[in-house]
Amino acid sequence: MEQPLLKPLLKIDNLKVHFPIKKGLLARTVGHVHAVDGISFELMPGETLGIVGESGCGKTTAGMAAMHLTPPTQGKVFWKGKDLGAMSPGRLRSLRGEMQLIFQDPYSSLNPRMTIGQILSDPMDIHKRYTGSKRKERLDFLMETVGLSPGLTHRYPHEFSGGQRQRIGIARALALDPSLIIGDEPVSALDVSIQAQIINLLVKLKREFNLSLIIISHDLAVVEYICDRILVMYLGKIVETADYQSLYKDPKHPYTRTLLSAIPVPDPLRKRNRIILEGDVPSPINPPKGCRFHTRCPDRMDICEQQEPKMRRFGAKHLAACHLYETV
Repeated sequence: MEQPLLKPLLKIDNLKVHFPIKKGLLARTVGHVHAVDGISFELMPGETLGIVGESGCGKTTAGMAAMHLTPPTQGKVFWKGKDLGAMSPGRLRSLRGEMQLIFQDPYSSLNPRMTIGQILSDPMDIHKRYTGSKRKERLDFLMETVGLSPGLTHRYPHEFSGGQRQRIGIARALALDPSLIIGDEPVSALDVSIQAQIINLLVKLKREFNLSLIIISHDLAVVEYICDRILVMYLGKIVETADYQSLYKDPKHPYTRTLLSAIPVPDPLRKRNRIILEGDVPSPINPPKGCRFHTRCPDRMDICEQQEPKMRRFGAKHLAACHLYETV
């Protein structure tokens, strides 16, 4: 008997997010920041997807637009086959419990005037979940799940360390039993030793609650450990996507090879072939024509300045957009 094909939990179709630039007394629009400029991908149930790239590549904006926290300029976002853009505000709000976010900064993401119990109860109040006597049981369960004592819910955020605050942020994301959690640089603000604890916690929670995760990060060592598949973004575009094994063993795009060469290796005797890029990242207000990476690419050709490369398949889940392979 054939197994039924799984349908994508989240599907992004030609997503664009352009922020207007306004000047003058009349606040006229004089240009746009092309933060995300036409990306498409799918997330399957139970999958962990990593979105990587240097600062300003649009990875955080892509995550916000996937949840419709940032309205897309163009393109569609489908959640379990339903178009989020076609939903009413009330219907979209009711789906928020299924999609939750872990913020980058564990300090500013928690309200300093609220106790931990109030912070964890807030989403339950909004969605009218776990009322009455079940509320205390739910709070205790959440605290124990992330490795904190249930007796600490009366304390305030300033009484906790950075790692403990991030655990509280994760508990808040779990409060409504979501299907998807998006982590926006969830460990970048933490010490290295604490990073490992939070990463292991996310892996454990994914397995126990059958979660789907999107991890947004600039640290390729982090996404290699936790992610099943990785998207590499540069200046609002996806330049390569692959399962983590293919990406790290056989990267195709020059930008991906550059990012991988920058990963620190804890071995002073091991020789490294570090790739140093020329120049700075072009402005997203006026991105280059053709391949957006051609201004810094060590393998650039004349066609790279004129024509945008199309995605080329190198395996079942490995695609890259580069003119180097068009004659292969």
